[in-house]
Formats: sequence, C-alpha cells, structure tokens
Amino acid sequence: MQVHTHGRDGAGEPVWSRCVVAFPGQGGQGPRMGLAWRHHDVWELVERAEAALGRPVAPMLLDRAAAPRTTAEAQLAVFMASMLAWEAVRKAAGPPALFAGHSLGQISALTAAGVLAFEDAVWLTAHRGELTEAVCRGQNGGMVAVLPISIDAAEKACGVPPDDCWLANDNAPGQVVLAGTEAGLVRATEVARALGAEKFYRLAVPGAFHTPLMAEAAAAFGDHLHTVAFGAPVRPVLSNATARPASPDAPWRRLLSEHLISPVRWRESQEYMVAAGARGLVEVGCGRTLSKLAHRTAPQLATYQLDTPAAADQLLNELS
Repeated sequence: MQVHTHGRDGAGEPVWSRCVVAFPGQGGQGPRMGLAWRHHDVWELVERAEAALGRPVAPMLLDRAAAPRTTAEAQLAVFMASMLAWEAVRKAAGPPALFAGHSLGQISALTAAGVLAFEDAVWLTAHRGELTEAVCRGQNGGMVAVLPISIDAAEKACGVPPDDCWLANDNAPGQVVLAGTEAGLVRATEVARALGAEKFYRLAVPGAFHTPLMAEAAAAFGDHLHTVAFGAPVRPVLSNATARPASPDAPWRRLLSEHLISPVRWRESQEYMVAAGARGLVEVGCGRTLSKLAHRTAPQLATYQLDTPAAADQLLNELS
C-alpha cells in the first residue's frame, strides 16, 4: 500500500479529501471473501441483506471450497464484500472527493454515496444477477481482455460482420475487453491479432455483458429500478456511461438499465479523476483489479486497498 506521511499532502490538506473511493465489478470474487469480517461489527449488513432477500447470503461469503459458482451469487457476493469494507470506515472517514464503480460497482458506489438505501441496493443487485444469469443461460457468449490494442483497432476488430462482437470495457491505455457470441469473439480476436494485439485473456464470466446481447436483462432490470427510490449523493458519483460525475438529479434508473448494454468507460473515468485533482484511489472490497488499471492509466494516483479490518484501520490512520 502506498501512503502519505501523516495523512496529509504537500499542502497540508488531508489526503482523504483528495481520494476517489472505487468499487470493483464481477470478476474479483474468491473463496471466503467475507471471512475477515465475520466477527466484525459490520457483519450486521449480512443479516440485513438476508432479511431483505429472505434467504441466506452468508454462505457465499464464507464458503471454504470455492468462489460463488453462479453469476447471481458472484454479483451479490462482490457487492456485499464491498459494502462490508466500506461500512468499516464510512463514519470515521467521511465522504471522499468522488465515488466510482466499475460495472456492477456502479451500484456499490451509489449505495456508498447515499443515492440508494442499502436494502434497496441488495435487492437490485440480486435481481441484476438473476436477470443477467438467465440471459447468459440462453446464449453462447463471453468476454475477452485484449492487449495491447487501441480503441480504433478494437472497434475495427468488432466491426467484422455479422454484428455479434462489441467493445465492452475500455479499461486502460491499450487494454480493452471485447464481448459477444463465441463466433464473434473468434472473428474479432483474429482481426485484433492481425492488428497487433498480442495477449488475449478469457474472463471468468458466462456471457457478453455490456453489449446489446443483454437487452432482455436491461429491459427487465429497468422495471425493477422503478420500484426503488434514488436520493442525492453526499459526493459526486462518476457515471460509467459518461466518465463524468453525474448530476445530483441524474436519471439513474435509465443509466443503470442502459449500463447493461453499453460499454464501461473506465480509462476515461480514471483520466477524469486525475484532471479533477484526485491524489489517490481507494479500492474497496475484493481484488486488485482497479488498482492495477490505475497503475497503467494514472500512475500518479496513489492506490490503497480496503478489504480487511486491518486495512481499514491502516487506511483511517494514514488518510484521515
């Protein structure tokens, strides 16, 4: 972990006030990802989630054998791991400069910023997972990380007919994620290789997220979004769709629904963080994906992990 002496920058300003709190999406889940919080006060969030859903949540956070097995379980587990970690510092640290979330992490960011009530966010996350999982079962698709490649080259690779592969994530300079049908991915990766791409990594997800192939899930999710209330954020939340802070009265119902079929503009989001004066990025929850992307895109951002009680204590000591 990179830290600043006594939690203040060169101008004597608390570092926390210049940090972006960022939440990961599906893909960083692992076995026993909630174990570190099992005997912490924040575990009450798991009990609240179980009451809201009317079913167990703890097992997917404590399972010794494997990571959550289904898309629905993975999304809910990643959300819960993020919320447990955030709750450990929320009151003591206060609001950061910005909130952001990658893909599913957008819901986590909105919850941390006070736009969504926790129980509503749990319910939405569960339905998002179930809806996308149902679509995945009916399709033969996936996602592939490609590097090095430019956005223009990636879009050219996806443009090979028929229209069945798309740019799903613009994650970092030279690093994108393509998503589509199996046949579409084969064609697109062949073109990408001819255009100079050298590495291809299949993501551990069962479908083509952030593409038109998720239209059915997006429509159904939109119906669910109309049943919950959205408030004003305590600090701005970056939108995956625009890579800019959303307005306090942003149409999040529409944005979150369209988010399932539109690309994640994470590289541009990181560039905005730096341009807005951010000095650090705090990755909340499981994994190190966002920190690694920040090292590629914005190395001037100090990165911090918030994933265990010990990390929470250190973060509060160093950045408050």
